[in-house]
Amino acid sequence: MKNILVACSLLAGASAHTIFTQLWVNGVAQGHTKGIRVPTYDGPITDVTSNDVICNGGPNPLRTPLPKDIINIKAGDKLTAEWHHTLDSAGTNDNADPIDKGHLGPIMVYLARVDDALTTKVAGLKWFKIYEDGMDSKGQWAVTKLYNNKGKVDFTLPSCVQSGQYLLRAELIALHAASNYPGAQLYMECAQINVTSGGSATPPTVSFPGAYKGSDPGIKFQLYWPTPTSYVIPGPTVFKC
Repeated sequence: MKNILVACSLLAGASAHTIFTQLWVNGVAQGHTKGIRVPTYDGPITDVTSNDVICNGGPNPLRTPLPKDIINIKAGDKLTAEWHHTLDSAGTNDNADPIDKGHLGPIMVYLARVDDALTTKVAGLKWFKIYEDGMDSKGQWAVTKLYNNKGKVDFTLPSCVQSGQYLLRAELIALHAASNYPGAQLYMECAQINVTSGGSATPPTVSFPGAYKGSDPGIKFQLYWPTPTSYVIPGPTVFKC
């Protein structure tokens, strides 16, 4: 019976994907898709060894030309990533907006320093994690909080990061099909930002691909049975000043 319920859940949410569509700075929306490298299709990446895990692309073609906007942010600012089922689903009666309720999993945010936030070359960048949320002690997932907050997740840009231009990578991982690899659904987009009033931090970094392995407990994960009581978020620890 449990297998039947799981199969039904997978079929019901098979196309309920999501896209990071807008960045807010200190409560001010920066504009729908402004400065964000959004794809034309809202599907996931499942191969953690692919370059598509950097800023999306591949099976999800990026809109061209890439945006020319760079979002200005001060170190220490409160930021909000806003997600939606599709590029046009905000404010509609889409029950799967910002994502299907059953697509449970973690949310993470990374930064990579770049000489120019408009660069088209993302392979080889060095990333550090500035935010993560997985499953809390009450069993509530980050995606559930996102859904209840109409697609928004808040985090803070560390006050000690160096001034300069960065790509900000916001990522959501849906675990409903993650019992085998490949199965976990990774959704990520990159925002183009310029940081001012920064510090002198030199956080440790990771590479994409490379930060995740298909065997990681946060990538290969049994969501349904037995009911999980904990979850190990993949990737490095969150950088703190």
